[in-house]
Amino acid sequence: MTSIAEKKFHDAMANIYNRAKQECGYNAGLFLKMLGIHGGLATAKRLLQSKEVQYGFTELWQCGRLDLTVEAHVLKPEFSSLFTSDEIMEAQDRLRQHGYFEK
Repeated sequence: MTSIAEKKFHDAMANIYNRAKQECGYNAGLFLKMLGIHGGLATAKRLLQSKEVQYGFTELWQCGRLDLTVEAHVLKPEFSSLFTSDEIMEAQDRLRQHGYFEK
């Protein structure tokens, strides 16, 4: 059964897709496909497992919108209970390496 937090996280991931397309002109088709197949939470966990920074992350970084990344959403207090400490640390590390916390 899906929790309320998981449903809200899934909705936030769908919103990432829409906002990235509208605000950065980035059409994250593969990300949208993953959401449809795996759902928001499983998609985020899969992306965090990869030690490589994803193409979409790079696109959003170039657009100056790291706030629209999966990683930034993982760190939101309302979603942190859905992730392990390792997943949270991975999200923090990626964002830190790209200057997100220097604002």
